[in-house]
Amino acid sequence: MKDLMPLLFETTAFKVAPENNPFWYTSGKIGPYFINADYLYGSEEDSKNLLSFIDSELENEEKVNIPAHIFNKTLKHYNENSIYKSVIDSMIEYIKSNINIDEVDYISGGERRDWYFSNIIAYLLKKPHITIYKDLSTVQSNFDFSQNSNAEKIENKKFLHVADLLNKSSSFTRAWIPAIKNLGSNIVWSMFAVDRAEGGTEVLSGDGVKVLSLLQIDDTLFQKALELNIINEKQLNMLREFKKDPDGSMKQFLLEHPEFIENSLKSDNARTQKRVHTLIEQNIYDLNIKL
Repeated sequence: MKDLMPLLFETTAFKVAPENNPFWYTSGKIGPYFINADYLYGSEEDSKNLLSFIDSELENEEKVNIPAHIFNKTLKHYNENSIYKSVIDSMIEYIKSNINIDEVDYISGGERRDWYFSNIIAYLLKKPHITIYKDLSTVQSNFDFSQNSNAEKIENKKFLHVADLLNKSSSFTRAWIPAIKNLGSNIVWSMFAVDRAEGGTEVLSGDGVKVLSLLQIDDTLFQKALELNIINEKQLNMLREFKKDPDGSMKQFLLEHPEFIENSLKSDNARTQKRVHTLIEQNIYDLNIKL
């Protein structure tokens, strides 16, 4: 199978911060990298264009019509974009190498970024697709999305859920698994473009879901980034320390770089300001920093 790691860097799906300037996360925590698996759709711009399209569909279209519209968009992109095609073809190859496809009854994908991958994979595997919305409603489509209807009971079928990114699997436990159970079936397998390797596999395994992932955020990836001169040794060390102990390593960073909070408070970026205040007010790293 083709080595797709370089595509994480080429598309900026994996982006590493300078060693003395970690990224601010929405939670108010900080960290040395961002992962946007949806950029494997081809690029950041391609991904944002598709997401805007999906958001417009969610706002303006009936749910039953949305899956076919997204499928038509992704199929066209699959035929035109070599990066996206490489990723999808590799996911198909990986699935076929690890699952008996004859045992898979349905493919499913959840709102919103799962749809970058699940619809086209259902088509290529010639399996019917279930689109899951955040409110747990579902739409059933045949493999080429020419027939779409609100899903009703689907008893005792085996599902392969396809998604962009595995974090801690909260979307699965909150929505995707219950939605398929509501239909009368179970998610038996899951396929991810990228696994952050942050415990999601263990959670899903505990729910009886076999986890497959094309790419993992681990030391192999970090080493590859160093070999390609995308990061330096100090960044590599920061990534490794963060992987071992995310909160502990970032607390140590803040202790060694008190100017980081001061500089962030002076930022012109409103989102950064909000995240700094979240860190301080919630005392996230137990440092008792005062505003």
